[in-house]
This record gives sequence, C-alpha cells and structure tokens, in this order.
Amino acid sequence: MKAMKKLTALLLALAMALALCACSNQGDTPTPTAEPSAAGEPSAEATEPAQGGTVATAEEGKLHMATNAAFPPYEMVTDDGGFEGIDVEVATEIAKKLGLELVVDDQDFVAALTAAANGQSDIVMAGVTVNEERKETLDFTDSYATGIQVVIVKEGSDVTMDNLGEKMIGCQKGTTGYIYASDTPENGGYGEDHVIGYDNGAMAVEALKGGQIDCVIIDNEPAKAYVAANDGLTLLEGNWVLEDYAIGVKKGNTELLNAVNGALKELIADGTVQRIIDKYIPAE
Repeated sequence: MKAMKKLTALLLALAMALALCACSNQGDTPTPTAEPSAAGEPSAEATEPAQGGTVATAEEGKLHMATNAAFPPYEMVTDDGGFEGIDVEVATEIAKKLGLELVVDDQDFVAALTAAANGQSDIVMAGVTVNEERKETLDFTDSYATGIQVVIVKEGSDVTMDNLGEKMIGCQKGTTGYIYASDTPENGGYGEDHVIGYDNGAMAVEALKGGQIDCVIIDNEPAKAYVAANDGLTLLEGNWVLEDYAIGVKKGNTELLNAVNGALKELIADGTVQRIIDKYIPAE
C-alpha cells in the first residue's frame, strides 16, 4: 500500500514537470528588462537629449528674448529693422546650443523684465543686473559681462560726482541706475524728487540736451555711444557704480534656468562670449 502511494506521488510530480516545460517553450519570447545602471550613474536612455530642442519654452522651437533694443552695444535695432548687439549674439548662440531659434521681443525695459517674469518671454537680456527686488520674480544665470554706470553731462556743466544730489538726474525707468539714484539719501541715493525716469536712454539724453535735466546716469557703453552721436555732451570722470550683467528667467523655472546657464557656461569657457564682447567693445 505504501509502495502504491509512493508511485502515485512520483507520477504526479513527473506530470507537473512536463507541464512546466511545455509552458516555457511557447513561441513568444519574453521582453528582456533593462540592465540597471551603476550606482550614481544615469542609464544611457536617461542621458539622451531630446530631439528638436532640449527644454520647454513659451513657443515650441523658439527661445524668446525680452529686451529693450535701445541700449548699445548690448541691443540695438539695425537699419533694416532687425536686431544686433552683445546680448543678441550671446542669446543667439545659447539658442543654438539648445536646438532653438532666437526671437527678440523688443519693448521698454520694465515690460521686458515683466515679460520674462510671467513667462511670456523665456529670458530677459537687456544689461540686467541682479538685485533683491528682481530676485522676487526672476531667477538669474551666472554673470556674463560687467557694466559700469557713468554720468553724462553737457560740456562746461558744473555737475560733479559730489554734487549730484543737488541736480536733476535722468535715468531709464526700471534700471538699477534709476533705483539707486532715486533711493533715499540714507541708503546712498538722491531721493525721488531729484530723479526723472524715461522709457529709454535716448529719451533721457534728449531731455539733457533740452535742458530739462542736468545729467544722465546710464551704463558706460551706451553712454559713450550717445556722447559720440551728440555734440556738446561729455562724461564725468570716474565710475558711478560697477555691476555684473546676468540673464533672467521666470522664477521657479529650474529646467529653463539650468539649460540656459549650462549653455552660457560653455560659451564663456570656449571664449565665444568674450569674442562677442570684443567685437562690440574693442580694447582701448
């Protein structure tokens, strides 16, 4: 009896083994799973860049740059209605590295900052310096250029760096020059009653020529261009303030910030940014 039970159990085990073999030999080949990558290293699939652009932007395939194209030599309107300048060329090279086409959104300076802050434009480049107020709505890349703010006056003027607080000063609205100059004397400014804001530097210069103001505080390079183009104007000796320019993107858009900053770093490292700056600002 015991022998019969053992034989029955053996036959059942043999039948189950044959059934399993039959299942494993069906025509469908199972799909292999991906090999896990080494610890701390992304898989090859994860590191492959997206085609047709590496980052999401306001318009597919485009990189929109908000600017105020009245700030030579950083951004200017060409005779045929196009755009040129340091910022335009740097932004063009960044767009290329991201697989995108640059689109310039020209507007007044305050509107340019707002356009980037609300995502209508992807970046803002307009000789933008970083301050605490702007950091509330924008995130910034590394600096790519240094700006020097100076003072434009009429030839023969009695304006000096020491008596600016007694004069009427013109600045472009929204710029750090306007912000610093209109601040209270306790904070190093001259007070709002001594500063008039204009939509762009050219309008401030026209106001100076017309006697409506005593001087203009503006960045050195556009200041030199305005002085060269207008007889009777000159620059005060010395620098009013020294600043670094950076690219602004909508606050919290880390993907775009990292992509733009990564491209910018490469362009700085390989000398492209410096070559562009040297093209517009030759060494004296």
